[in-house]
Amino acid sequence: MKRLLVFALSLLPAGSALGQIQVELRFPRVQYVAYEPVVAIVQITNLAGRDIELRDDKGQRWFGFEVTEDEGRFLPVSNQNEEPPLQIESGKSVTRKINLTPLYPIQDLGPYHVRANVFFADLNRFFYSASKVFHVGDARAVWQKTVGVPAGLAGAGGVRTYSVLSNRFPDHTKLYVRVEDKSTGAVYCTYPLGRVIAFDEPQAELDQGNRLHVLHCAAPRTWAYSQVGLNGELLARKTFMETKTRPRLRRAADGGIAIRGGMLDAPVSPNPASKLSARPASVPSDD
Repeated sequence: MKRLLVFALSLLPAGSALGQIQVELRFPRVQYVAYEPVVAIVQITNLAGRDIELRDDKGQRWFGFEVTEDEGRFLPVSNQNEEPPLQIESGKSVTRKINLTPLYPIQDLGPYHVRANVFFADLNRFFYSASKVFHVGDARAVWQKTVGVPAGLAGAGGVRTYSVLSNRFPDHTKLYVRVEDKSTGAVYCTYPLGRVIAFDEPQAELDQGNRLHVLHCAAPRTWAYSQVGLNGELLARKTFMETKTRPRLRRAADGGIAIRGGMLDAPVSPNPASKLSARPASVPSDD
C-alpha cells in the first residue's frame, strides 16, 4: 500500500506538491459594443504556502491572455506593456483590471473566448483561469455628423465623425458615443454615456469649436449631459433634474451650447478610463 501511495504521488504535477496559484477571470458583463473598452478582471491567489514573486523569466512574460475568435483562431497581442514583478503573500489575492480593447483585435462582431494565464518561474509552470466568453456587437446610430478639426488642436485640418449610438441589453438600453476618422479607420473612443429610457429622443448639438454636447433622459425626471472633444476626450458630465421645465440644449449667440430648464444636480467628473486607449486601474461603472 505504501509503495502504491508513493507511486501515485510521483504522478502528481510539480505544482500540486510544491505550490499552487489560482487564477480567476471575469468580465462585468458579456455584451459589448465594438471598440468599447472590454475590461478583464483577473484575481490571482497565492496557495503555495509561502510568499511568492511572479516575474518575467528567460523571455517568458509572467502574465497574459489567450484570446480566440469563435472558430478557434488565436488573436495576436499588440501594445502589450511590460508587467513589473508582483509579490503576493501566502494566502493573499491580488486583482488586476486590464482593458483588452487596445491589446487585441476584438472589433469584429461575434463571440470571443478568453483565458488568463500566469507563469510561475520558480516552478517553470503556467497556471490558467477557466475560459470566459464575451460577445461584441454594434449599436444603432441615432445621430451622426462629420466635422473638421479646427486649427490649434491635435489633428487640425482632419475630420472626425461623431456618432451617438443606442444599444439594447436584456434589461436596459444604453447610450454610447463614438469618435472616429472614417477616412483612415482610426477610432478615437467608444464609451457609454449611461442608461437611456424611451421617454424622449437624445439631443445632440455641436458648439463653435465642434465639440459634441449630448443630453438624454437617463431615468424618470433625470437627464444626463455629456460634452465630448474631437479626439474622444470626455470633457464634462452633469446631471439635471426636471422641475417645472424639461432640460434642453440651446445654442447661444456666440455659438456655445447651454442647457435651459431643469435644475443642475451634483456634477459627475469625467472618467478618463473610459477612453479606448486606457488600461484602467479601476473599472468604469456599467450602470
